[in-house]
Order: sequence, then C-alpha cells, then structure tokens
Amino acid sequence: QVQLVESGGGLVQAGGSLRLSCVASERLGSRFAMGWFRQAPGKEREFVASITWNLGALSYTDSVKGRFTISRDYAKNIMYLQMDKLKPEDTAVYYCAGALSTLELRTAATYDYWGQGTQVTVSV
Repeated sequence: QVQLVESGGGLVQAGGSLRLSCVASERLGSRFAMGWFRQAPGKEREFVASITWNLGALSYTDSVKGRFTISRDYAKNIMYLQMDKLKPEDTAVYYCAGALSTLELRTAATYDYWGQGTQVTVSV
C-alpha cells in the first residue's frame, strides 16, 4: 500500500507562489502515474495536473497552464507542484494521488492512492 504525504500549502497573496510536495512511501513502478487534484468549498474535486512516473509525460488543466509546473524526483519518489501567479480562485485543498495506470489521468476514479490534502489559500 503506497502512502502519499503532501506538504507545502499555506496562505499567500494573489500573484505569489507556493510549491507543494508529495512524498511516496515506497519506490514507484514504471507504470505508475501521479497527479494533483483540488477541491474548493462547495465544489467537486477537480484535476489540476498529472505526470507519468517513468517517462514524465505531463498534463494540465487549462486554468493552470503557464502558471503551474508539475515535476518529479524519480530517485526520491517525490512529486512537486510549483504554483506561480496564484489567483484567489486557486484557493482549495490540494490532494496528491497515485495511479497504477497511465491512462485517463484527468479522472479521479483512475487513482488508487490519495494523500490527506494540504490547504492553499490565496488572498486578494
């Protein structure tokens, strides 16, 4: 059972930056993928970005393209989300997730493992 632990959330002013980290408890296989999702109050959980563990193929939701960057440290089993030019509408609990598949990564149901979430709050 892979355990995922996020860190790096906090309060930041609009236009600022934060970097989220997600540490996996064990070495991840070549067919593994990871993603970031977020959930704002009263809204459904939504896809933010994903990365395949072996090849590093990236995907982003349109609202964060050009502002957020997903990456991973293959040797350390850590995934990152660098968030720049943050907006108040980015405020949400951010979750990292792991999938035993590299398909349908924009869909939450694809993922087998989830972290506990970390709060990101962007003030005006």
